[in-house]
Amino acid sequence: MNNNNSKLKIIKSEMFSRFPELKFGISTRHYAGAVPPFYFNLSYNVGDKSENVRKHRTTFFRELGIEEDRVSFQRQTHSVLSHNVTEPKFFEDSDALYTNTKNTFLAISIADCIPVFLYEPSKKITTGIHSGWKGTLNKITTVTVEKLKNEFSVNPGNIFAFIGPGISSEHFEVGKDVYDLFENDVKEIRSGKYFIDLKLNNYKQLIKLGVKPENIEVSEYCTFKNEKLFHSYRRDRDNSGRMIGVIGLI
Repeated sequence: MNNNNSKLKIIKSEMFSRFPELKFGISTRHYAGAVPPFYFNLSYNVGDKSENVRKHRTTFFRELGIEEDRVSFQRQTHSVLSHNVTEPKFFEDSDALYTNTKNTFLAISIADCIPVFLYEPSKKITTGIHSGWKGTLNKITTVTVEKLKNEFSVNPGNIFAFIGPGISSEHFEVGKDVYDLFENDVKEIRSGKYFIDLKLNNYKQLIKLGVKPENIEVSEYCTFKNEKLFHSYRRDRDNSGRMIGVIGLI
């Protein structure tokens, strides 16, 4: 976790730090001066004041050294839809973005769902994926990598991946109807309650695709558990803000 600015905490990837051409970071809830209930929120869609969101986004992107008008955003709909970004824009119905264009950055909104970020250094392709339980069940990570293979002839063995902060299996309780939809190796029953491991599911998708285990970094952070650091919709409901994860090439 980067904390060069004592007021602002940003989650970094040790894996991605190997690549000087890559800019990457995930915001957190923590920021001195950010006020409850939304704290350091980067979404305009949660009831927070627009002026707060504008100020927070400016602070976040400035800290990363990114111009906000070079960032693509999306309205995440728990689909498996992905888009090739050739220039910064807003995508109305999308849960994954990818690009091989320099100085074009991809934003993923986060508040419990699993963010998956990919980098293929030989072809200079960056990818950001939003994978909630529906996206995970429908294998959005697999679907997106298959698109990279088809459109850019990507070899999954060359992909580096960061599975970011999200809700852990310890806290992601679901109903039996949802539990029954998932494979046995990514779910468990504890004290008569049903739990799903979304991070493990996405990790297994990457492995099955051919991504090397040593090229996958999985964040240990649970957004639900780490209240001081992360927004969590499941924990805070209508008072939950959103983090943003962003990736791109300079």
